[in-house]
Amino acid sequence: MQNDILLQISSRIKEKRKEKHITLQALANEAGVTKGLISQIENNRTVPSLSVLLGIIRALHVDLNDFFDNLGNKESDEPVLVKATALQPFEKEYTKGSYYNRIMSFKSDGKLVDIVLYRQDHNAERGFVSTNAFEYNYMIRGTMKYTIDDKEYILEEGDSFYYDARKPHLSQCLTHDYYTMLVVYFFEEK
Repeated sequence: MQNDILLQISSRIKEKRKEKHITLQALANEAGVTKGLISQIENNRTVPSLSVLLGIIRALHVDLNDFFDNLGNKESDEPVLVKATALQPFEKEYTKGSYYNRIMSFKSDGKLVDIVLYRQDHNAERGFVSTNAFEYNYMIRGTMKYTIDDKEYILEEGDSFYYDARKPHLSQCLTHDYYTMLVVYFFEEK
């Protein structure tokens, strides 16, 4: 298994920002970029240019050597155990009432695979979204509805769903409180 260096960089930016209690907007202002760009970088939705990355690191007031310390690809034949306490919560800029916890990310055949535990509240505010990936979902709890290409798909506990997440899609909770699913993203090469 290989740890993806870009994912490690995006996680490190978010980690340092939170350690220093800096808001997305404050970091964006100091780095001279938009809040949306910072959010996309932290959530591994886009790769920053070198100048943007260096600007963000400077805005975090972190030494370059400290920032890049212990980042890198590691290969191992050892099994990987991810404890529940090690899950990495992250946010996306276009959702309210949706909760993401990254279980792990790795490269397989040169492509990024991201495994996430996702929860959506009944009253979540969310529009149509798309991701540069194919997506596999396994419903753990509750009932939800996907709308893709004007077609509706209902998923209940125990159901699986695989689709091209590059197409705009809308997810809605049909359970009275929330649903939970395991999501595996298979990112396309850029």
